[in-house]
Amino acid sequence: MGKSINVSLIGNPNTGKTSLFNRLTGLNQKVGNYPGITVEKKEGICKLDRGLKAHILDLPGTYSLNTTSLDESIVVETLLNKNSKDFPDVAVVVSDIENLKRNLLVFTQIKDLEIPTILVINMADRMERKAISLDIDQMEQELNTRIVLVSARRNQGIQELKEAITDYKKLTSTPCVNASVIDTEYFESLRNTYPNQLVYKLWLVITQDVNFGKLERNRELEDLKKHKFEVKSESDLKRMQHKETVVRYQFINGLLKKVLKVDVANAKDLRTRLDRVLLHKVWGYLIFFVILFVIFQAIYDWSTYPMDWIDEAFAHLSSYVSDVLPAGPLTSLLSEGIISGLGGIVIFIPQIAFLFLFIAILEESGYMSRVVFLMDHIMKRFGLSGKSVVPLVSGTACAIPAVMATRNIEDWKERLITILVIPFTTCSARLPVYLIIISLVIPDQRILGGAVNLQGLTLMLLYLLGFGTAIFSAWVLNKVLPLQRKAFFVMEMPAYKLPMFKNVVITVVEKTKSFVLGAGKIIMAISIVLWVLASYGLGDQFTQAEEIVTEQYAGQGLTEQELDQKIASHQLEYSFIGYIGKGIEPAVRPLGYDWKIGIAILSSFAAREVFVGTLATIYSVESDGGDEQTIKKRMAAEQNPILGGPLFNFASGISLLLFYAFAMQCMSTLAIVKRETNGWKWPALQFFFMTAIAYFAALGAFQLLK
Repeated sequence: MGKSINVSLIGNPNTGKTSLFNRLTGLNQKVGNYPGITVEKKEGICKLDRGLKAHILDLPGTYSLNTTSLDESIVVETLLNKNSKDFPDVAVVVSDIENLKRNLLVFTQIKDLEIPTILVINMADRMERKAISLDIDQMEQELNTRIVLVSARRNQGIQELKEAITDYKKLTSTPCVNASVIDTEYFESLRNTYPNQLVYKLWLVITQDVNFGKLERNRELEDLKKHKFEVKSESDLKRMQHKETVVRYQFINGLLKKVLKVDVANAKDLRTRLDRVLLHKVWGYLIFFVILFVIFQAIYDWSTYPMDWIDEAFAHLSSYVSDVLPAGPLTSLLSEGIISGLGGIVIFIPQIAFLFLFIAILEESGYMSRVVFLMDHIMKRFGLSGKSVVPLVSGTACAIPAVMATRNIEDWKERLITILVIPFTTCSARLPVYLIIISLVIPDQRILGGAVNLQGLTLMLLYLLGFGTAIFSAWVLNKVLPLQRKAFFVMEMPAYKLPMFKNVVITVVEKTKSFVLGAGKIIMAISIVLWVLASYGLGDQFTQAEEIVTEQYAGQGLTEQELDQKIASHQLEYSFIGYIGKGIEPAVRPLGYDWKIGIAILSSFAAREVFVGTLATIYSVESDGGDEQTIKKRMAAEQNPILGGPLFNFASGISLLLFYAFAMQCMSTLAIVKRETNGWKWPALQFFFMTAIAYFAALGAFQLLK
């Protein structure tokens, strides 16, 4: 077994760090959370020469080691804790050829920690177009490091980077800036007091608000945390940090004057002209709206054929298993419970994949950053900033990482409001519910000369409704919880670029796989539980269903298949799940739902997408076992026992869409909110108010439209 080394990828946001990570690891990567903290952790494996294997950790983006957010503190913790399994043998600092001055600040700080460090200058393919030239040899001498020019987009320089990582032991750990000049006496005193510790490491421990419980356990650092050495006030320390930054930039400015040349006259730049249009106070919003419109039209048009094929395939598979395997509980569980339940989620893979595809393209192209900047003008009026847009936009994929993304917001009240309103944004888990209900109650028609699909338009309006409700809720909370904005909104505008095919593919595959596997586990468990509850019951009404139904419909000339259907329906009504459903039916009947929909709503609290899987399981159990109807056909055939006519009509459909647009139907999101707010107070209030809004919105819609 070859030797393995730890490699940490570090850099400012938008330097192409993720693209480089994907180039090095491909699909050989995984996403999790740091132990004890809800911050995303991306890691992967890269095979190097001479049998060496690199465990590559993609650390959160940071502008310096003077952290201002919990995400950034992860970087400091990783670099200070030698006992951590993630402590790097070599650090790879990724910079952007167009922003070297800002990118080099964090590089000089890491060098002061005496960690072997490689400087990667990414997007090198732009040098000719931007008329940029670099003296790499002199730059390597001044920075005491190895520099590799890379274009992650064109796969250039990747092999040279792998070779540099393989030869990491040849790298010098000599710092390139002497930070102690900011207060020579103080640093000398620090060095004499703790002669066995690295001075800059001690300085970071003194000044940073990081999770000290995870730092290297030794008496010196414990003493520092207890303020046994710290004799300077907080204002003095901040002043010293400012002086340190000035000293580092003086060095960086002097270096770049020697090694960097830019021929401004020959530089070709389209970015400014594009920004004038895309960030325009009128055209910018209009273009964004058109892009959204096209995306949702495409999601419906492109995914119709694969979805129909999957729907039919699962119906045939369920029927085939029922016919081929011997009759019994196991066969029923497999055909009616597991296959039907999973079919209710797999059918939506095409549309979910297309949604992630478009989001990945917008992010890769650099346009999503413009959207965030554009929306800051609106967010200010509601007491938030553009920083809140990032989590809100992330919420279209999943509310859980979106809530985690609020850690970049320094102001606690602004962060709290953002956390509380994120679940209103339409996440991918709502998509299966929206899609099946829209297909049942909204005509599959085109308007405006065939250019606009009504179903796609409805889906877009639901997304806009969710985002609008989130913004309005933030305005209300801003009045209830007055907040003062402590920080200005600072947003980096990356250069425009054609999306990297490999990055887009990896994003779509990983996000879709994560959604399907995560939802699949829940649906598998719930489908089994629901099948058991729906297949068994107590009392004569259940055990003697065949005799009761046969006697009830005697002489009516029912076919054998129709009689079997009546018996299955009678058994379901008097099963365990039937009694549960009947118990909650009075609460949901005013919304236009029957007890089966009530069960689906109740079970979907585990995860919203379970709604469709639950109905698929219930309707499969209710069928006679030989029915090959798809879930969509079964739902369309359901009759309203009170009002007559289809159960899923326009009134009940709109009611359901509004309920899921507003309801907090996700216990995982509640758990994350509890963790991020350190208590059950805020998630409990969030659940109560969102459920109330959802219930009364659904009630009003049904009563008006029925």
